[in-house]
Amino acid sequence: MPVRAKICGLSTPETLDAAVRHGAAAIGLMFYPPSPRHLDFDQARALAVQVPGHVAKVGVFVDPEDALIDAAIAAAGLDTLQLHKVAPARAAALKTRTGREVWATVAVRTRADLAGAAAFTGAADRLLYDAKTPEGALPGGMGVRFDWRLLQGHAHPLPWALSGGLDASNVAEAVATGGARYVDVSSGVESAPGVKDVDKIAAFLNALRPL
Repeated sequence: MPVRAKICGLSTPETLDAAVRHGAAAIGLMFYPPSPRHLDFDQARALAVQVPGHVAKVGVFVDPEDALIDAAIAAAGLDTLQLHKVAPARAAALKTRTGREVWATVAVRTRADLAGAAAFTGAADRLLYDAKTPEGALPGGMGVRFDWRLLQGHAHPLPWALSGGLDASNVAEAVATGGARYVDVSSGVESAPGVKDVDKIAAFLNALRPL
């Protein structure tokens, strides 16, 4: 099975087209105002109509309220909710209430951080192992990576994806080291924070083809 990829934090028609054209399995739309990748609902709606049916539309949220989730689903027709800083019970409630697939983010710096993944069994459909960022920083999209060797031998309780500091130059190593079959990239395909680069998107997705 080929390694699948989500290109996260897209904000322009050109970069979304590049992600779809070069084989992304999913695209991420950010609904978090402190992020440079944040979209308003009109922007999200305009982008969502470009996405073909075989590509998942993932809404990315940080400790969201129900009203935000509902408005984002209505605007963009989201298939999946990617949740940061959300407890298992909250993830389960959102999954039940919305009927959407849920990805729960597990912030990782040490092997002990992986232990928190088990609590999402039954509450989420997929785990997203992302690098733990410094206190007060954004929870993702910072280009921070963790030691992928921590994933070796870990008994994953759910399907999972790898994020954090990935780019075209290291994604093959990340896959080989940690065993990921799904990867998620944001800052690694940007020319500046929040500014996606069509050539970097193409290079990242092309780097996955032999894997």
